[in-house]
Amino acid sequence: MEQTNRGKLGIVACKSGKQFAKKVTKELELIIQKEEGHDDVRIRESKEVIFANTEPKTELEESIRNQDVYIFQDVAHRSKGLSVNDNYMILKTAIDAVRLADAHYITVVVPTFPYARQDKQKKREGITAAFVARELEALGVKRVLTLDVHNETIAGCFPNIPLENLHSSKNMLDFIQANISLEKLVVTAPDAGATTKNEYYANKLSTRLNVMHKKRDYSKPNEVEKVVLIGHVRGKDVLLVDDMIDTANTLGKSIEELKRRGARKIYFACSLAFFNGKALQTIDRLYKKKMITKIIGTDAVYKPAGFKEKHPWYQEVSVAKYFARVIYNINRGIGISRLLE
Repeated sequence: MEQTNRGKLGIVACKSGKQFAKKVTKELELIIQKEEGHDDVRIRESKEVIFANTEPKTELEESIRNQDVYIFQDVAHRSKGLSVNDNYMILKTAIDAVRLADAHYITVVVPTFPYARQDKQKKREGITAAFVARELEALGVKRVLTLDVHNETIAGCFPNIPLENLHSSKNMLDFIQANISLEKLVVTAPDAGATTKNEYYANKLSTRLNVMHKKRDYSKPNEVEKVVLIGHVRGKDVLLVDDMIDTANTLGKSIEELKRRGARKIYFACSLAFFNGKALQTIDRLYKKKMITKIIGTDAVYKPAGFKEKHPWYQEVSVAKYFARVIYNINRGIGISRLLE
């Protein structure tokens, strides 16, 4: 295959993004082997240094000059005690190191877009998602890959470079159709903002769509006062789809309302299963009471070894092959619009 002028494909992984980067790199190797009869991609050696005053630094341990570099970071990965801020700062040090090492192109792969929920101004507050976009552009990033960003209008915060918003729906739908009975299934949007996403699933699964109305307490973050179902679920299995699960506050209230209205099995599918705060305790309690059957997430957010055994309600669907195909196409100059549908 004739190569484009983007340069040789190179992967750089921040520590928090390394688990997902390894999976994507393995899938890239398989794609290149199948398409071209060889594989020439691997994670380039680098290390992170944390100084005594907590300042981070990224050091590249081999040349990436003139390469088309993809930097992986999972800003939501907190198993090492790092915050979103810590992981985002480490990402910036990696970008700067790659830029100064004379990479040809720099693409940032952040399945969780930093500060994505700070995407609009309600009161006297900043629009931090736009601030992140400006910073990434200023650092020399030429493209950003993310997964089911909280608000697609964030793409408009990047005036000069593309934000490629990948969707987990194809992988999710494949799993749902293979593992969940569709005979009595109805799709239910957990709130009005998720209606378009759930309508897509309902159309693909040839089933009915319900919507839940959510009344928030805006004096507190992640606080939902009440949810009301618009539709019918009595005697039905229910699939709810959203971009993320954070504290599971909305999820818990939604499931309780659905059960009160006569739902049978309840499934919740999301791209980014964070499980912050008391989320795990909430879902464990619902599972023990047989109120929820399965939470379906993706491997774009880190889960420690043994997580599924400890929480049998969790099912992970991989999006690594999907990210690998998008990266391969970009590097080889092949269109990706079909992959972003």
